[in-house]
Amino acid sequence: MGESEKISVGIIGASGYGGVQLVRLLQEHPLVDITYLGGKGSAGQAYAEIYPHLGHAVNLTIEPIDVDVIASRCQVVFLGLPNGLACDLTPPLIAKGCKVLDLSADYRFKNLETYNSWYNKDRNDLDTAKTAVYGLPELYRDDIKSASLIGCPGCYPTASLMALSPLLKQGLILPETTIIDAKSGTSGGGRQAKTNLLLAEAEGSFGAYGVAKHRHTPEIEQICSDLAGHEVRVQFTPHLLPMVRGILSTVYATLRDPGLVRDDLLTIYTAFYRSSPFVKILPNGVYPQTKWAWGTNLCYLGIETDPRTDRVIVLSAIDNLIKGQAGQAVQCLNIMMGWEETLGLPQLCFYP
Repeated sequence: MGESEKISVGIIGASGYGGVQLVRLLQEHPLVDITYLGGKGSAGQAYAEIYPHLGHAVNLTIEPIDVDVIASRCQVVFLGLPNGLACDLTPPLIAKGCKVLDLSADYRFKNLETYNSWYNKDRNDLDTAKTAVYGLPELYRDDIKSASLIGCPGCYPTASLMALSPLLKQGLILPETTIIDAKSGTSGGGRQAKTNLLLAEAEGSFGAYGVAKHRHTPEIEQICSDLAGHEVRVQFTPHLLPMVRGILSTVYATLRDPGLVRDDLLTIYTAFYRSSPFVKILPNGVYPQTKWAWGTNLCYLGIETDPRTDRVIVLSAIDNLIKGQAGQAVQCLNIMMGWEETLGLPQLCFYP
């Protein structure tokens, strides 16, 4: 492919952890040319000042956020901004012909009242929000193909929904019995200074947070309800692990048919994800570890049944910054543009 065949891409919020992952992935993508990096607090800084390790590859400066400038230079825009900002920028970008992939929560919800109640932001972009597609390719690939606006999923919902989707879609579990016990590395909290994420605070410790009130709960429930065909409530508890990257989500639910065994479910999962190149179903008795997914866009799934309790247990491991954020957004871009879904996305982990 020649330079003329590349698409021009902008990244707003390029200085955060999600932003730098996007820069790294798109810099090596054969069909993409990064033409704009935008930010607020970091505007005016050379990207190499913020991330010196990329100075040999990225010769760009963070620019102030200007919709006209962005639209004049970019065919596609990635928004890596705090919740509540993308919904102000997206309507004019869409109106000017840009495709938008939003990594915040602003376009993940079909019901904006739900968004408002959890994120405390009144919205006036209802028409734009109606066009948004939830960016989980393994579930909504066909919708993503024709979309101009993608609400990219959160990292916890990605890991949890990959584990749950076949069970709900096939009606294999009693949905109200679903419990999601998930753990994340500290990079999930972003790059800004937070006391609980300091090494001195997090190292050697392990604890839950957002118990019964984490913002990813309604996002998970929305997609679970869509899959099940009726309203579903789940119990979701996140935990902070003293490591940088990775999510392990352990999902428990009661089987509708207690006769189902692990081999049955392995067959069902393999069929469900047969067209999903980033999902790796592990064999009998093998359970995923977060390190396996480091630096990749892969999701590893391990499955077990407990005949004593009639429950299924599914374990899901991803890199929260790649499949849980930037990599998934690039996966969506590939689908939107009609390219090979795996293009430019790593499938071999950093190990050890």
